[in-house]
Amino acid sequence: MPRAAALLFVALFVALPGAQAHALGARAVDNAELGDEADGTDWPAYGRTFSEARFSPLKQINDSNVSRLGLAWFADLEVTNSITAPVEAGGIIYLAAGYSIVHAFRAADGQLLWRYDPKVPEKSGQKLRAGWGIRGLALWKDKVYVGTQDGRLLALAAGTGKPVWSVQTLDAANGAFISGAPRAFNGKIVIGNAGADFSPVRGYVSAYDAETGRLVWRFYVVPGKPGSKDGAASDEVMDRAAKSWTGEWWKRGGGGNVWNSMTFDPEFNRLYLGTGNAGPANWKLRSPEGGDNLYTASVVAVDADTGRYVWHYQTTPDDAWDYDSATDMTLATLNIEGRPRRVLLHAAKNGFFYVIDRQSGRLISAEKLGKVTWAERVDLPTGRPVEAPDARYRGKNVLLWPSFQAVHHWPPQSFSPLTGLVYVPTLEMPYPFGDEGVDKSDWSPKPMTPEFAGFTPGNSDVPVDAGKSILKAWNPITQKEAWSVETPGISEGGTLATAGNLVIQGRADGHLHAYSADRGRDLWSFNAGVAVTGVPITFSSNGHQYLTITSGPLNGSTAAYGSLSARWGWASRGYPRRLLTFMLDGRSALPPAATPAFAAPLAAPEFAIDPALAEAGSREYVRCVLCHGTGVVAGGNAPDLRASPVPLSAPGFAAIVRGGSLVSRGMPQFAELSDAQLDSLRHYLRAKAREAPQLHAPNATP
Repeated sequence: MPRAAALLFVALFVALPGAQAHALGARAVDNAELGDEADGTDWPAYGRTFSEARFSPLKQINDSNVSRLGLAWFADLEVTNSITAPVEAGGIIYLAAGYSIVHAFRAADGQLLWRYDPKVPEKSGQKLRAGWGIRGLALWKDKVYVGTQDGRLLALAAGTGKPVWSVQTLDAANGAFISGAPRAFNGKIVIGNAGADFSPVRGYVSAYDAETGRLVWRFYVVPGKPGSKDGAASDEVMDRAAKSWTGEWWKRGGGGNVWNSMTFDPEFNRLYLGTGNAGPANWKLRSPEGGDNLYTASVVAVDADTGRYVWHYQTTPDDAWDYDSATDMTLATLNIEGRPRRVLLHAAKNGFFYVIDRQSGRLISAEKLGKVTWAERVDLPTGRPVEAPDARYRGKNVLLWPSFQAVHHWPPQSFSPLTGLVYVPTLEMPYPFGDEGVDKSDWSPKPMTPEFAGFTPGNSDVPVDAGKSILKAWNPITQKEAWSVETPGISEGGTLATAGNLVIQGRADGHLHAYSADRGRDLWSFNAGVAVTGVPITFSSNGHQYLTITSGPLNGSTAAYGSLSARWGWASRGYPRRLLTFMLDGRSALPPAATPAFAAPLAAPEFAIDPALAEAGSREYVRCVLCHGTGVVAGGNAPDLRASPVPLSAPGFAAIVRGGSLVSRGMPQFAELSDAQLDSLRHYLRAKAREAPQLHAPNATP
């Protein structure tokens, strides 16, 4: 190995005491363990088993003793963002935090065994502008697998963290990126991608050989340019799909990205893909004469070994609202009308809860999970939604429920075979859909920004009471709510169900809760001192059952909603990002929590604001809104720029924004911006700071 390469390897990989010892006892994960519903010792996959039920048969911690649950240990994570799902096998917790920085902790005491940093921000370029890190990882045999924002799929040795292989799954020149967890089965690792909300990309899923990284098959979700072939497993159904599109859709990508959910079904040897919305989201800009736009916003079943199409069910034909089907898909066997049915349980973003026969792909039932006004119902004979008359905003903008944040988004649901209930994190929030002010004849959105959706532009602050979240226990057989608990804010955590009659969920207000699975009684809570909206898991090691979850400032799309997100005071800096692990009679304690820190906008009277420049800067700010928040009110993804002294200095501002001096910390580089554009942004930021109710002297840290 050349000396430079050796030095780089040392910089990326840090092995700690205990790493080699773990290598000698590393536990191999395969189909047998991933398909074992009865043994809850480990949590070896994103959803624990192939069923993605997020249910554990463990019951040492249960509804009668959960009041004794205490913190066993915690670990501070040196990352800039983290809302992720850990996995566990053989007494080792594996966690990909922030930009795919992989950690291995000893489950019993939290000792860090190894840490691997793939240096993702430095390699991501423009892809860094559209995401907030990774949601999870996968295990297979003796390796750990994780995707990266820049498109790599990495295989690491589970015992030491040393890189084994790396493949680039994406085109470096486009806006696609990876944010979801890979899945492992049959000696293969499958990975999807994201990006169609912000740029013209065409979604697909790739399957790689787990040992070598060789591409085994690829399935494209939407058709490319008519007459072209991809040499992929999807070729045989792309002509059929193309007939459901109009106009020159391929020039704008088409979307359909499988950015989150994939479920392997060992009974049928199939992989179910939860596909994304068509892109752009505004149907008038991508497929102006209509059409269903296959296979977007669908559950698509493919053969797990070949990737060939088997069946699909489309939840939102010709989607016009970013109502995709990338949410989780849970496998179960339910007694419906007197006979057992092998079903797929799916709460799509459009607000309906679907029960689908997973052998045939036929719809069994669908009902509204929350407030839904875009459609009246789903017609069971056809399986198609009956849309409200004005839902497609043909003449004017229209307020509809849900927003594109959905009734149920990516924070995962869980299903208990003991109660027969699905525990679904839900939202209730509307959005004024439409394209007033959008020039559809000469449409040129700024690349890698929300403008690509094609909706009416807007950058107003979002009030604190604009939405709410609700944990719902849903009966999939009767399609009715069994119980519900309103949870504060819109950044709800994923759920975990156990045989101890418990449902675990963290909240944006900083509290982790345990509810009784049968009735929803609030049995226990823990104050984490910061948002605890990660994805909980449970497992057993050395005779003890543990519960593990991540905590930290809000992260992701629901942290970008201005005052609605910022209401908790979890500023992006000043609060730790942690891995918390609990057990019965745990005696550890967190350090004293920092007081919630609300932005203190700087007055800076010496800065003379030019109104014309500020108006121009408001249009440039669309590049910043995903991280710094609507109305320049940050909710946790990044610092609040109203309170930062950086925009007061033209050279300092340019060094960060155009020069990329903070790329390693996750701040993207915008090398294309001119002096005039940067100057207008500075004036806009200062104008928004000056509008704030309370102004403070410029002595705060940026």
